[in-house]
Amino acid sequence: MSEESTGEKLATEKPFQAFHNNERLTFFSDGVFAITITLLVLEIKVPEIAENLVATELTTELVHLVPKIFSHIVSFIVLGIYWVGHHNMFMHIKRHDHVMLWLNTLFLMCIASVPFPTALIGHYPNQQISVVAYAGTLVVTGVVLQLIWWYATTHRLIDENTDPAFISFVHRYIRIAPILYGLSILVSFFNLTVAKFIFVIVVVYHIVPKSFQRNHYKQLVRRFDQ
Repeated sequence: MSEESTGEKLATEKPFQAFHNNERLTFFSDGVFAITITLLVLEIKVPEIAENLVATELTTELVHLVPKIFSHIVSFIVLGIYWVGHHNMFMHIKRHDHVMLWLNTLFLMCIASVPFPTALIGHYPNQQISVVAYAGTLVVTGVVLQLIWWYATTHRLIDENTDPAFISFVHRYIRIAPILYGLSILVSFFNLTVAKFIFVIVVVYHIVPKSFQRNHYKQLVRRFDQ
């Protein structure tokens, strides 16, 4: 092959590779997740107490931090759940276009917004507006993640070997979290404790390993080993 024909081939391949390579997209996404998770802990500050009162008041002040610590833990895990979902999606999404880039940016905006409602519910755990703001943010985040998968699967951006049954399953699985968060908003009008307990249910549901997840990773291992 001549140098001229080789140069022409490389010239035509570069745009194709840039369009198909999700490396920068996933690196940027991971960076946003990392920064957002770090910001969560900034709301938990060591109590400032006069030295002569530390022995009598420190325990009480630490107890007052429990809502903030709890909201931090739940939000940390929730962000971890969304990171795992995003990561697993992009193991199948092999290409992107202009719309996918902006859908992903919208998703990251939702992720970056999580520290605010987390701080709100940590400061005012017994106010309905805090629960609604927290759950509402996570509803929108889940819906946008669903849009990413819908767009990728309807615009030929995923791996051609992806099982159609798996595609349908992911659509159903992604809906669970935003539906439960939406339910918590409705429940908050009647009982705030139950509404907040739904947040814990979502966390537990997604953390507990499931058989389909193990089978999914086994299939990916076999595909990458080929």
